[in-house]
Amino acid sequence: MINNRDPEKPELTNEDKMARGSAWMTIGNIGSRLLGVIYLLPWIYWLGDDYLPANALFGMSYNIYALFLMISTAGLPSAIAKQVSYYNSINEYRASQKLFMRAMQLMLGLGAVFALIMYFAAPALAKHAGGGADLIPSMRSLSAAILVIPLMSVIRGYFQGLQNVAPYAISQLVEQVARVGYMLLATFVIMRLGSGDYVAAVTHSTFAAFIGALASIAVLLYYYKKEKSRLNVLADMSSNNVKVNTTRLLLQTVREAVPFIIVGSGITIYKMVDQYTFISTMTRFTEYSNQQLQSLFALFSSNPDKLVMVVIGLATSLATVGLPLVTEAFAKKDRPALAKLVSNNLQLYTFVMFPSTFGMMLLAYPLNTLFYQPNRLGANLLIAVSFSGLLLGLFMLTSSMLQGIYENPSAVLYFAIGLAVKFLTQTVSIYLLESYGPVISTMLGFGVTCYLNLRKLHKKTGFDIGLTCRRIVLVFFLSMVMLIFAGAARGIFGMLFTQERKAQSFILIVIVAIVGVLAYLYMTLKVRLADKLLGSRVGLLRTKLKIK
Repeated sequence: MINNRDPEKPELTNEDKMARGSAWMTIGNIGSRLLGVIYLLPWIYWLGDDYLPANALFGMSYNIYALFLMISTAGLPSAIAKQVSYYNSINEYRASQKLFMRAMQLMLGLGAVFALIMYFAAPALAKHAGGGADLIPSMRSLSAAILVIPLMSVIRGYFQGLQNVAPYAISQLVEQVARVGYMLLATFVIMRLGSGDYVAAVTHSTFAAFIGALASIAVLLYYYKKEKSRLNVLADMSSNNVKVNTTRLLLQTVREAVPFIIVGSGITIYKMVDQYTFISTMTRFTEYSNQQLQSLFALFSSNPDKLVMVVIGLATSLATVGLPLVTEAFAKKDRPALAKLVSNNLQLYTFVMFPSTFGMMLLAYPLNTLFYQPNRLGANLLIAVSFSGLLLGLFMLTSSMLQGIYENPSAVLYFAIGLAVKFLTQTVSIYLLESYGPVISTMLGFGVTCYLNLRKLHKKTGFDIGLTCRRIVLVFFLSMVMLIFAGAARGIFGMLFTQERKAQSFILIVIVAIVGVLAYLYMTLKVRLADKLLGSRVGLLRTKLKIK
């Protein structure tokens, strides 16, 4: 095999690749999700008293859109990343390049077909979704995004497979800036200068997904043009030992993509179960009005999701970066490297998710006040959804690793078992716990799936359970110590700043977050845990901070 590595540069370890890739993906994923949360402040202010039904409509339409999006992309972005990584690892760059070009052609066709289906099926889908006729315009506006996002996604998958996630991350940020900019401008014009119709404001807010996608595609094409000459050189240096029929390879990739559709749609499918069962079940057991039930739906689904998905974005970053690395180790039949990579991924997951999740739970009330309104039920539901987010993120990470080692049938089967648990416990959970019920049934379903995923991963890779568990326990202990410092800060500064006002809640959140981050950073550097998970370069930070 030809070695295309620059001899002047030291070869990166898997830990370094994970750290570097995770840094880029965290910037893009978390940055875009933060923008997707910050817009709530002016958006809700301009919507006024209509913000809860408006947010419910927004969430319902996006749930249906997300499912259509997963089907229309056919799971191809992740499958493309996996196949590109595989062929590149055996020096067959030309094959991966041909696959990419065919995939783009397919995505243009699929986008057009499913955009039309979503547009014309909107009335039937809205009828049973709990939003009624008001849901139809926003769903139809999202069909425009379905037209172009599949193409955008497959280009991102190609960069992911090249293990060059910077364009992926930057495109996410640009997409979100364009989306948020359009939706805020449109909402202001409608609610403050125009008719004041919140349904129209929501419709334009969802149409913003199309605007953001166009901006993202422009960024990705710019980076592809920059990389094209280098990629052509690598293609010319390919071994060409594999005679590739691109049509057959694309069909093979589509078959690979089917499990990615099912597993990748996992969280969305759970949300759809909630959307199509919560209001109908509560109507049978309670006397709430439909508008009250829409507001409750917003409190346990739409509202906390926007905040919790920022944290889950960390898991998405790890899964995105880890997939091609896992596939590469598997393709090279390097079992020790594969086992170490799986263990490190699990450790790194808890390293970022534990402190983030526990911190959000601690600050649930002021966060709810800042982005929505002071509401004890809303804050308590945010705590519950934050805890469930640990399992949602773990599901995404472990399922991605299973698919990376070509255990697609197992990943699909275990998801189906968890979904069955969700269905079986949904009605009784709603009956007993009302708005908490869907959250509990979600935790039960994903909990079962995560256990089965981890068991299969250990069986196939033999990763060191003892070491992994010891490190996870250490991360948990450090997170608890961080929580003590952050909790003390909240108690002290909570006497100075009320949690009932947005501005003072913001100041309290910033202070407590700074205390928590500094405490956690110091402890992880002091015990050398950060070095083990993020690579040796972390030592430079310790030196600068003079931590021995």
